[in-house]
Amino acid sequence: MVGSIVHQLTKNASIEEIKAAGLDSYYADHDTGIYPVNASGVPFTAAYIQSKGDPIVDLTEDLAAEQKARATYEYLIQMLDDPDIIEPLKFLREREVVHYQRFGEALRIVQDYIQEPRLFTMPKPEFLK
Repeated sequence: MVGSIVHQLTKNASIEEIKAAGLDSYYADHDTGIYPVNASGVPFTAAYIQSKGDPIVDLTEDLAAEQKARATYEYLIQMLDDPDIIEPLKFLREREVVHYQRFGEALRIVQDYIQEPRLFTMPKPEFLK
């Protein structure tokens, strides 16, 4: 959604407006197309996706990712004065809060499951019957 907002803001911009916005180096590589990079211009990589295979570790990482995204939306909102941009960012920020809550619930469920005692029974082999 943020990429769509950027696209809508730049699709009809003149070269002068692009330069004034500090987007000239981006434009030289990508025109006004959306290319996923961070604020420093570092391209997205799958290395950003954290997975250890342990549900507690992975859910904790998911919680952190949601909080980082929420903070980013808050920083963007603080920098802006255009309500047509602020309102979708507020929606996205609130969505991150809900995701955080759901990951927290999932983490509690996993932790509770791990704490439950288990009784494993083995069927009696045929030769012992």
